[in-house]
Amino acid sequence: MSTIIKLVGIMIKSFVKLSVLFISGVILSACQTAKLAENAATLEVDFSWNETKSCSPVSPAFTINNIPEGTDHLSFKMKDMNVPSYQHGGGTVKYAGSNDIPAGAFGYRGPCPPAGSHNYKWTVQAVNAAGDTILGQGAATKPFPPN
Repeated sequence: MSTIIKLVGIMIKSFVKLSVLFISGVILSACQTAKLAENAATLEVDFSWNETKSCSPVSPAFTINNIPEGTDHLSFKMKDMNVPSYQHGGGTVKYAGSNDIPAGAFGYRGPCPPAGSHNYKWTVQAVNAAGDTILGQGAATKPFPPN
């Protein structure tokens, strides 16, 4: 009986590992399919940390200008320039014609510097409905906590 339980445990662990590998591969391939358009716009990106609490998962408010026609959604990604290996993630917002993206539009791992101030870079991409073309991109970097 204990041999069967051990075999079932091994099978479950193998299934979980294979599932994670499969899902990771699907996500990576989806991320790699979008190509930058030859005439991609330069987005003007601005954001404010003023209402952001340390370690909060609530995204800041953004203002994005020069969003090109044909944009279906905006993709946001944050990078800690002091610790680039730390994955803060980001989010995706359906584009409805407004340049203003409200605070809390998506969740992510908020800025949480262990001591002092870190510089955080937000990169924004305007993506078409098919998800295969980046129509524009831009970035902005600011310290947190704000000065």
